[in-house]
Amino acid sequence: MELFFAALPFIMFAAAVAALLRGFPVAFTLAGVAIGFALIGMALGQIDPVHLRAFPQRIYGNVMEMDKSILVAVPLFVFMGVMLEKSRLAEELLDAMGALFGSLRGGMGIAVVIVGALLAASTGIVGATVITMGLLALPAMLRRGYDAKLATGTIAASGTLGQIIPPSIVLILLGDQLSSAYARAQREQGVFSPDIVTVGDLFAGALVPGLMLVAAYALWQVVMAIIRPEGSPPVPRSEFGGGWSRVLSALVPPLALITAVLGSILGGLATATEAAGLGALGAMLLAGFRNAGTGANPLPGRVLCAAGAAAFAGLFAAGAAFGLRGGAEGAGLMLAFGLAAVAAMGIAAAIWRLHRTGVLNEVMTATARISAMVFVILIGASLFALVFRELGGDSGVRSALEAVPGGAMGAVIAVMLAMFILGFFLDFLEITFVVVPIIAPVLLMMGVDPIWLGVLMALNLQTSFLTPPFGFALFYLRGVAPPSVSTADIYRGALPFVVLQILAIMAVAALPWLATGLPGLLYD
Repeated sequence: MELFFAALPFIMFAAAVAALLRGFPVAFTLAGVAIGFALIGMALGQIDPVHLRAFPQRIYGNVMEMDKSILVAVPLFVFMGVMLEKSRLAEELLDAMGALFGSLRGGMGIAVVIVGALLAASTGIVGATVITMGLLALPAMLRRGYDAKLATGTIAASGTLGQIIPPSIVLILLGDQLSSAYARAQREQGVFSPDIVTVGDLFAGALVPGLMLVAAYALWQVVMAIIRPEGSPPVPRSEFGGGWSRVLSALVPPLALITAVLGSILGGLATATEAAGLGALGAMLLAGFRNAGTGANPLPGRVLCAAGAAAFAGLFAAGAAFGLRGGAEGAGLMLAFGLAAVAAMGIAAAIWRLHRTGVLNEVMTATARISAMVFVILIGASLFALVFRELGGDSGVRSALEAVPGGAMGAVIAVMLAMFILGFFLDFLEITFVVVPIIAPVLLMMGVDPIWLGVLMALNLQTSFLTPPFGFALFYLRGVAPPSVSTADIYRGALPFVVLQILAIMAVAALPWLATGLPGLLYD
């Protein structure tokens, strides 16, 4: 009977995975399995019903764990990403990058990699990036004579950059779970004034590996252009009109927005939630300036939105210069009121324009749907983790990981392999909310650095999303690829990028400073 009691939490985990693979809704599967095994545990005397009263406290967070207000950043970043998608950002970026690199062999591939990285930093949503790039870039590359395997592999790999390049929804949710796990691991070690890990730490840690992957993908385009030049033909510059003015008009606004969002977080000027609000308003002003959803774009509306964006940027800069957060007097206060008034008029104009075209309603509906999905899954996963812990699953996981040869590094390798395999079948939300709370405290108590662990997990999930035959990114691309492109082409095209991903994971594992160096430089 003792053996059955010890195996009960793992039976619960297996039952949840089996139900998820059958296609049942994630949130209700996790909550339903948890309730069922909680009843079994109470019947067997393994769970005290009083302990389940802690569940509401787990939802709202508690004083010893991270402030759950960080999760407010999720709907704001989702709003930012969906709004930028509706403003035809990807199409204009692709044309601009094509004008810069398209005349070189492999230039279109390099353009797709750069656009994928910019979209990743703008939207942070993998599925949206892969689908958008598949619809826009894949037909253009095939029409210009690109090898189908290289084209599909480049698009799928570039789309998954949204997993690792901040501001990523994956990194926000992973940072929240790691922060709670780190606080819990320190409490169990007797540290009651614990260090904290913020989403900003994880953003800073993921930035260098993310840029390293972008460089590796671009370098692969150059290598393929040398090895197989017929599969990476140059594109006549005449196909990309507009000159430098078009390039700058497509590149500057999204780059300015990305710099403002990431720079405010990494520079310590704003929390992730505040930066997400900045990004959401900036995306709305950008879409309003372009009058997204219609071909007409009258000058007065553009002027108001542009003035609002400039005033908004000025207000942010004035806050840093005059210390407006702590109150200001004289010129600083007058400047703040003036800029705030102009910014409010610009935002009002953007809202009116986007409402008239119907884009605002579409974006708000999509944001509400995605955010609701995330938070309902979070609630179900929290109940699942609570019951798993009450059944003694923590001690079982700890014993299993401590028994792995190689100490902490051996345990990390075992966990990474398990997460890689689970990534074939489960979405990142399920892995983040179910697997990470179970294994992360154990690894952190073994002395593993939380930022290094978080970056490795994000890279690992990105790799599993790209690996044939189960990678989610490949399924997204298959859904929008033309019939002339076979599934085998997509799988073969993804394999070289999977190798690059694995090399990146090995580099971060062997050289932890790739993940911990920038956070240490910025915050220590």
